[in-house]
Amino acid sequence: MPEVSRFYGIIIKIFYDDHNPPHFHAEYGEHEGLVNINTLAILGGTLPARALGLVTEWASLHKHELLAAWERASRLQPPGKIAPLP
Repeated sequence: MPEVSRFYGIIIKIFYDDHNPPHFHAEYGEHEGLVNINTLAILGGTLPARALGLVTEWASLHKHELLAAWERASRLQPPGKIAPLP
């Protein structure tokens, strides 16, 4: 599963050929959450509140890039990298 971004100890990954709806995996320590790209809702797993806030902020800034990365990964192409939070 390719890493698309990393910031403040959070790792964002997108699986190749993953199930719908378009989503990404956010890992923080032993926690992992699946986040819907369109709604930013948690689809599964858990993240601490602070980490979830950072992930949501980042994803809202990069929604179009995330959707493009999802499309590439769904075609088994590398999703590419997305800038982290500053």
